[in-house]
Amino acid sequence: MSKRRSYDREFKLEAVKLATRGDKPLAQVARELGISTNVLHNWKSRFKNDSQFAFPGKGRLKPHDEELRLLKKRLRDAEEERDILKKALAIFSGKK
Repeated sequence: MSKRRSYDREFKLEAVKLATRGDKPLAQVARELGISTNVLHNWKSRFKNDSQFAFPGKGRLKPHDEELRLLKKRLRDAEEERDILKKALAIFSGKK
């Protein structure tokens, strides 16, 4: 079983730059870099779809996704507080 390798953002950007330059075939660039053609093709596609935030890094989200995650957390917290207040109101008003 082979260990999965990880590459930093700079390596991926340089690989995409080499692949899109056009003076060498994609397969040759991939071989020279020691990665599979499919990996290089995927990196190229991700860069094409969103060049600014293509490779955010391990554990990091794109700004839009991070904002969405924070909003969902705030909603969960507000719903939990609401439920606690409902239970407290029921207890203090004598309703069950």
